[in-house]
Amino acid sequence: MLEQIDAWTSPLFVATNPDHEFLKDDLLAYISNYQAEQTQAIASEIAVSAKHQLFESKLSFLEAEEPVVMETRRMLEELISTVATGVNAPFWPEGAEGDATIIESWFHVTQNGGYHDVHSHPNCSWCGIYYVDPGECELGSRNGVNRFYDPRVNADHYGDAGTAYLGEQGFWDFEPVEGQIVIFPSYLKHSALPYFGEKDRVIVAFNSVVDLC
Repeated sequence: MLEQIDAWTSPLFVATNPDHEFLKDDLLAYISNYQAEQTQAIASEIAVSAKHQLFESKLSFLEAEEPVVMETRRMLEELISTVATGVNAPFWPEGAEGDATIIESWFHVTQNGGYHDVHSHPNCSWCGIYYVDPGECELGSRNGVNRFYDPRVNADHYGDAGTAYLGEQGFWDFEPVEGQIVIFPSYLKHSALPYFGEKDRVIVAFNSVVDLC
């Protein structure tokens, strides 16, 4: 008998915020006002040279006591809790549930020609990107897409018919769609490819930790 073991998988999750249309305008307005008050493009002061033609807030964006921000945080933490519970249920005590806390959060407003080089997010377990307004992002031309890189070092060092299951490329491109959220493990390296468009590309990103409840 032959048994298959799918070891070292890297699950990513995609969801759509059902209340996006209700939150969008207020969230964009708040981000716009926040951006206008920034004294520097990269307010976080982190990896400044890896970012071009974009505005980044401080890493406490979702801590604001603004109704639309508070509701966005509640929605995202609930979503992460669901993801963490589903993935870890076989390894947790029976009936245990995850309780996610967003420990860092920020927005990106990417302008024409903007991008974010390859990076990962340390000191957290699950990360995510909420596409508030993807602007003119498009998968076919790879305009403004988020690219996730295969974490299996040297998985592509040799290719023949027997390695077709590995895929022909060491990356996976995700097309930003308004209202969608992509959640991924913190160790996955990723980037935002160059974005071109007259309309700004606006996202909220976050890092979280998970406890049992």
